[in-house]
Amino acid sequence: MKKILLSLVLPMLIPLLASAQFTISGTVREKNSGQALTGASIGIEGQYLGTTSNEAGNFSLKNLKKGSYTLKVTYIGYADFTQNIELDKDITVSVSLEKRAVLQDEVIISATRAAENEPTTFTNVDKKEISTINLGQDIPYLLNSTPSLVVSSDAGNGVGYTSLRIRGSDISRINVTVNGIPLNDAESQGVFWVNMPDFASSVDNVQIQRGIGTSTNGSAAFGASINFQTTKLNPLPYAEYDVSYGSFDTWKNTLLAGTGLLAGHCAVDVRLSKVNSNGYVERGKSDLKSMFISGGYYGEKTIIKAVITSGKEKTYQAWMGVPKDSLKTNRRYNPFTYENQTDNYQQDHYQLLFSQELGRRFLLNAALHYTYGRGYYEEFEENSDFASYGLPDVIIGGDTLSATNLVRQKWLDNHFYGFTFSGTYDNHKNLKVILGGAGNQYLGDHFGEIIRADYLNIADTAYRWHENNSKKSEMSIYSKINLSFGKKVFAYADLQFRTVKFGLDGLDSKLRDISQNHTFNFFNPKIGVTYNVNNKHSLYLALALSNREPNGNNFSDADPSGPAPQPETMFNMELGYTFTSKYVTTTANGYFMYYKNQLVLTGEINEVGYAIMSNVPLSYRAGIEISAAARLFKRLKWEVNACFSRNKILDFTEYVDDWDNGGQIQNNLGTTNLAFSPEITAANSLTYNFIEKFNISLISKYVSRQYIDNTSDKARSLNPFCISDIMVDYSFKLGFIKEIRASLMVNNIFNKKYENNAWVYRYYYNGSYQTMDGYFPQAGINFMAGLTVKL
Repeated sequence: MKKILLSLVLPMLIPLLASAQFTISGTVREKNSGQALTGASIGIEGQYLGTTSNEAGNFSLKNLKKGSYTLKVTYIGYADFTQNIELDKDITVSVSLEKRAVLQDEVIISATRAAENEPTTFTNVDKKEISTINLGQDIPYLLNSTPSLVVSSDAGNGVGYTSLRIRGSDISRINVTVNGIPLNDAESQGVFWVNMPDFASSVDNVQIQRGIGTSTNGSAAFGASINFQTTKLNPLPYAEYDVSYGSFDTWKNTLLAGTGLLAGHCAVDVRLSKVNSNGYVERGKSDLKSMFISGGYYGEKTIIKAVITSGKEKTYQAWMGVPKDSLKTNRRYNPFTYENQTDNYQQDHYQLLFSQELGRRFLLNAALHYTYGRGYYEEFEENSDFASYGLPDVIIGGDTLSATNLVRQKWLDNHFYGFTFSGTYDNHKNLKVILGGAGNQYLGDHFGEIIRADYLNIADTAYRWHENNSKKSEMSIYSKINLSFGKKVFAYADLQFRTVKFGLDGLDSKLRDISQNHTFNFFNPKIGVTYNVNNKHSLYLALALSNREPNGNNFSDADPSGPAPQPETMFNMELGYTFTSKYVTTTANGYFMYYKNQLVLTGEINEVGYAIMSNVPLSYRAGIEISAAARLFKRLKWEVNACFSRNKILDFTEYVDDWDNGGQIQNNLGTTNLAFSPEITAANSLTYNFIEKFNISLISKYVSRQYIDNTSDKARSLNPFCISDIMVDYSFKLGFIKEIRASLMVNNIFNKKYENNAWVYRYYYNGSYQTMDGYFPQAGINFMAGLTVKL
């Protein structure tokens, strides 16, 4: 009878035994002292599920099937630990981490980055992800697959003037830092990526925090903050040459080299880049050059590092767009035909970074920075009045001439300098405290010159018709506290005080006196909590308040007879959930961003006809963001994200110019949609690894309808679009060459005709409604191919 039962039961037990679950457990200690290390990250390569060591240094990874695994343990300041394991029973591992011989660059940006278990909605992008698709397009296009992000390009192919929005907020409401140092232009609060050609080749990693995020340096983060870290220490010498070529005669040439560690402590890295493109739009040419130099001293507890970045651009202007009625006849039309209708600018960044460990628990960071920018854009003006340039009419014979054709240049010359600092206390158990801040000053000169004109004798010296200067000073200080209660509950508090002084003096290009001064004091508190249900499920809640001063042109363009622009205030709530398993990781978060006095375009104009931005009392953005990554099979990886949102102004009044009677017509429209805020964005990436280091990816992006203005009129909107790209890359070794990588990206493979940006001006004339507009069409099917050689 027993034999019969065994013969029946054993076949049923065999599959269960074959799928038996095992555990890898162990302890993480410092190699020399034997001291337990709390908070070390432990994971299995190729899987998403991981854990951290507790106060005794212990960890365990459960429910692992029989097979081969690579255990990886990382801890800041220590060399990574990896061990191959053949798992057919429970295994205990003793992990000894050796302190690195030199301090690592991660500490430089640690104070402004969101860390694990902090209640912040963020996405990390590493060097590998960036370099794989870096074939010549600007930073916005390289980040296009991240959640809630929408890009645009004046020239239509992602080279030259490009822009991005996150959660509908433009770059003036997105804080951008490089190594913790502010990058946003202090006056406009924007970032002009064209001034930083091929900057991506010097980026090691980037973190995008959506919403207000954690306190950082520089301008306020209303839509998001983008935190770049540049090239980190490479201990071995290297040389690399990248060349790319593609549609519209687009070229990118990049040369990189590094010394590795010299005498065990010093290293120098260099990059030279040149990018050229004719652009998709007619005459949308770009001629871009850049340089990056990083040199540093790396001690066991000290880093002293200097970083220099320089970019120079000459770009033919395509910022007027294509009139709507020309989209069907000539999508590539550019209304500018003057041969030197160009933008010319150079921007140099200098950074001196210092990091010092003071024992195991204290870290000090400090930095000095200086940015110098100068340049102009040149344009042809037809039949311009002499009086508008402060010039008398010209009398020739018996004729009086009041207008002329001319060529003018509008110049910028600015300086931005200051310091940042942070001090961190971390007991590596349950308490981490950061105290940091920044101080900086901006000096900007704006002036316009006529360099050529009919009927005017302009010889060697151009005629300067206007000049003004601006000055902006800022100081900020913040304190962040992370407190953990065991391994499940993590509390977070972040308090920032920021003071801003801004002044203008002189005449604008319309000869208006724009002299004025403003002072703002802001208190920006943030609190949150994270609850780890177990090693797979986690929840977080964050509440934040932030304030933002108006841009410089909000002040200079404002009608002096009307109210002055007021600061904006935003309340932000983020509620998130994370699920992580061996082969799947998913994050879902809801957000609510409630604005008081948000500055928007209403159609209002000032006394000389400039469009101005006005404060609307109440508005909001609310949405749900979902991100997921899965290893469907050993060689197939799927990443997807989507955002579903509502973006509203609660009581909106529009203004439309009345050319017949003068003045403006007002219409109260009630609740309307915020401009350029799509209700749905989604991105998808499906990557198949055919053989080792040979990948093919299908990358897709969907953006729903965007309204061009704040009236919710479908006639003034951008149609939804979905575009797909294919990326193929293959790398291999050849003799003494460390790596050769060949890449091919075919963009917009279905040749979709779409526009992702536009502007519109409305008025009444001869009793009928009229518009002037400009749309920015993007390229149809196009390609970029690249070759990288690493020595």
